[in-house]
Amino acid sequence: QVQLVESGGGVVETGGSLRLACAVPGDYFSRYALGWFRRAPGKEREFVAAVSWRGNIKTYAESVSGRFTISKDIAKNTLYLQANSLNLEDTGVYYCAAVYRAPETGDFAYTRSFDYNSWGQGTQVTVSS
Repeated sequence: QVQLVESGGGVVETGGSLRLACAVPGDYFSRYALGWFRRAPGKEREFVAAVSWRGNIKTYAESVSGRFTISKDIAKNTLYLQANSLNLEDTGVYYCAAVYRAPETGDFAYTRSFDYNSWGQGTQVTVSS
């Protein structure tokens, strides 16, 4: 397990954009399958986006597809979530998640929280009208 650190949250008006970042420490960043989840007030944590460890597969929740983009920068050991056209329903605490994948592991993007074993503390995103 690794300690992930999110940043980039804040308050933004409806229709605005934010870019969230997640720092992943250590020497094996390229071996991690990574994901973003969020928890809205009073709701369960839900999947937002994920990228496979090779980076070839990206998947999104239907509610954010076409508005959010997940990416990773291997040189910076950082995962990103570009969130555009934000609406009130996007308000919540956003968490990044990681799981190390051995070289012989297939290339998958994981959408279930229990597939991950490392989590950050979260960053608050508030969309105002």
